[in-house]
This record gives sequence, structure tokens and C-alpha cells, in this order.
Amino acid sequence: MNQIDNKSPDDAPIPKKGKVGVTDVISMLHSVDGKLANQEQKVADYVKSNLENISNMTIAQLAERSSVSTPTVIRFCRSLGCEGFREFKLRLAQNVAVSLQYLNSTHPGPAGNEETAVDQVLNALYATTSIMRKQINLARLIEARDAIVNCRQLVVGGIGGGSSMMAEEAVNRIFRLGIPASSINDSYMMQMRSATLDGSDVLLLFSASGEADAVVAAARIAGGYGATVVSVTKSDTSLSEASDISISVEIPEDPDIFKPTASRYAFLAILDTLAMLIAQVEPETTRENLRRIRASLTAYHSRTGAQPLGD
Repeated sequence: MNQIDNKSPDDAPIPKKGKVGVTDVISMLHSVDGKLANQEQKVADYVKSNLENISNMTIAQLAERSSVSTPTVIRFCRSLGCEGFREFKLRLAQNVAVSLQYLNSTHPGPAGNEETAVDQVLNALYATTSIMRKQINLARLIEARDAIVNCRQLVVGGIGGGSSMMAEEAVNRIFRLGIPASSINDSYMMQMRSATLDGSDVLLLFSASGEADAVVAAARIAGGYGATVVSVTKSDTSLSEASDISISVEIPEDPDIFKPTASRYAFLAILDTLAMLIAQVEPETTRENLRRIRASLTAYHSRTGAQPLGD
């Protein structure tokens, strides 16, 4: 037995943050299938059949149930890119926590459901907006409206696909109302921009989880310099707590993993409501801004019929 095998297996260090290592143990299990030594393959086969149970096992228990030695388990863990059994268990537990709904899904998928796809999406939209309507706090929307109407500038932020899209759409909806607005979806830029804001500015943040590190940090930075922080997110989250005005909704996600996330429907409805409230504060200014935009577009493409403002 060599020196590596004599090390305490359960206490093998977890790599420090920033060190390159395996992130998806489940994928690694499949990618090395058939390429491992025979004894290590026994461990792999047992793990794949018992993904949810490994986190509660000791290295000795896994070795016994795989009919191999403890050093073989260590070699197996390192073959997958982990420094030892402790790191392997941690990575696997993290993967299992977020992967089971994908690994065990019995949904048949889109094949054969083409005729109902539109109805499935529309039903999700109706259900989501109905839930949102029962939860929405009009007083918070009015607070947000007043803050934005009176601000020097509006900075809107969101990280990830849905929230970054919301940030862009918020700027698209609000700049035409005569309020200087810009959006950010880069985490570093979000911190820097937040640090330049003050009591005359508003930072509007979107986050489906309410726990995105970059977004929460931006809220705290901007708030620390006196800016008004408005968020559209879940209640009782780090972001809602860091906000001066939190427009909170609890939208359950559909268990159907093939259906697009529903929360963005609610966020869009909230944004459109907020934009309408802002537009109604100074209707003459809003009307003139919209007229100018329509005139500029007509001069650009020569079409005078009814059409979306800005296509």
C-alpha cells in the first residue's frame, strides 16, 4: 500500500475556492464509464445506482457495499477529479440536489405534444399572472413609481437569462417616459455602477431567486451610498431585505422541466404595470415623448399604420 492510500480518506481537503476541479460528478461518472480499472468500476456502478444514498455513507461503507477496498474508493474519487472522498461526497450531494428532477423526470417531452404546446404555455401564463395578481402590493408599486419619477437616473440590473432580459425591457419601457435609464447584466459592472449612485438615483433590480450574489451586493452598495433600491423578487430573501422597496411575489415553478420558467411572466406584468403608473403621472410629457418616437420611426421607415412603438 503506498503513501497516498495511507492518508485519512474522510479528511481529504476540499479544494479552495478558485481551484479548478470537477463540478458535475454525475456527468463524470458517465464519461469514465468503461474506462476505469475493474475495481473502480464497481464503485462507479454502485454510486450510479444509489446516488441519493452516498452522502450518508462513510468511505468504509461505500467500499464494503461496492465489494472493494477503501484505497480503491480513494482512487475512484481521484479518477473523477476529486481530491478525496470528502470532496466527492460534497460534489455529488450538490449535483443530486439540483439534478434529480432532470434525471427522474417521467414527462414524455415535446414529441407528440405539438398541438398542445401553445395551450400549455398559455395556461402557465394565465396561472402565473393570476397568482401574481393575488399577491401584488399596490402600495409598494406606488412607492416604486414615486421613487422612479423623481430620480435623477434609473439604473436597472439583473443577472442570468430571465432577469437580464427584464433589465433590458425595463429600460426599453421607461426611457420613453422621459426618465434617463440604463441596464447592467455584468456582475462586476453592477458593483461599479452601484458605487457611483447617490440619494438622487434609483437602482431597480430583478431576481427570481432573490439570492444572486452580484445582485444582492449591488443593492447593499447602492443603499450604502443613499440610492433608493427597488427590487422585484421573492419575499424573505437577501435581496428583498437589502431593498428599500421590495415588490415581492412567490411564483411556484412548473414541475415540467421542458416548459419555460413561469416567473418571468409575472415580472413582465409587474414591469408593465409600473411603467403605466409612471406614464400616468405626467401624461402630457409622456404623450409628447411617444409622439416624437412615433414620428421619428415614421421618418425612418415611412410606415404610418398602427404598429408597436419601436417594433
